[in-house]
Amino acid sequence: MSQIHRRAFLATAAAAATLPGRSFAAESWTAKAAMPWATQEIYCAALDGLITVAGGLVRSATGGLHINDRTAVYDVAADAWTEGPRLPQPRHHPMLAAAAGRVWAFGGYDRRDGGEWTAMTDVWAMDRGVWAQVGQMPDRLCETVGVSLGDRVHLVTGRSPKGAANGQWTDQGDVATHLVFDAAANRWDTAQPAPMARNSAAGAILDGKLFIAGGRTVEGGGTGRLDRYDPTTDRWDTLAPIPVSPATGKQVGGGLAMAEADGRLIAFGGEWFEGRGGGVFAETWTYDPSRDVWSAGPPMRTPRHGLAAAGVNGTIYAISGGEVASGGKASGIVEALRL
Repeated sequence: MSQIHRRAFLATAAAAATLPGRSFAAESWTAKAAMPWATQEIYCAALDGLITVAGGLVRSATGGLHINDRTAVYDVAADAWTEGPRLPQPRHHPMLAAAAGRVWAFGGYDRRDGGEWTAMTDVWAMDRGVWAQVGQMPDRLCETVGVSLGDRVHLVTGRSPKGAANGQWTDQGDVATHLVFDAAANRWDTAQPAPMARNSAAGAILDGKLFIAGGRTVEGGGTGRLDRYDPTTDRWDTLAPIPVSPATGKQVGGGLAMAEADGRLIAFGGEWFEGRGGGVFAETWTYDPSRDVWSAGPPMRTPRHGLAAAGVNGTIYAISGGEVASGGKASGIVEALRL
């Protein structure tokens, strides 16, 4: 794609550290069944032991990047993938979430006359093996964080068109938008905006609160910022940031993934840029909410960005993603970490 430049891959590695009172020596990422196809710039939703991935960017027959409409479903217990129904239209960066007993897909980018970064507002739900159109988002919001609290899906931060133009990557700007979708009622609301506008952050739910970690700004690059939202008070608090990568000296930021396990947040992956080069982070970071402290965990076997993450029964799954900065090499690799 014209807006995604190929950049050289700079391998990164980080040694596993030790949490006070807890050793990571026996813990490491392990290989699981790979996705049936390589893809990146994806999100996923976990429901009833199944993890659903849809859309993304895949390698085309001519060697370029192609916007995908395929759906893959991973059975955690069987460690096996099946192909699900195709999306009504191709999308990259469609946000997936599970709520009210269904898997939902929100927005994402498609190719239109204006370009390959046309922000869409479609809301789809997968019901009885078919994706169906169920509505529209009130705002164009892409590269957002999407997490479910009960039957309500919170979509926070991301990128939206800065004006009438909507098609090129440069048409979009960072936002602090906080939309809330009531999946049971098919109704939209708004909540307190995030403290910082950014895109490509990661989110998870822990102790009934929403956490957003990392992300980046178009002008300023990566941020390790961690913000926590309390839905009972509609209030945000800013906590300890993800540390700088000891291997690269760069701040973990855009394109990372995060999930909750064992009462902690596990963040990993992401990319960084420097001139026309850059790299992908190998580090895994574990956040202890009782102490507001991040500690280094076992590094990823295969560093990736633009990957999907899910926590199921205490195990974290890292699904597909790009093995080099930007769009040069999509992967179908799946790895799991159980703490």
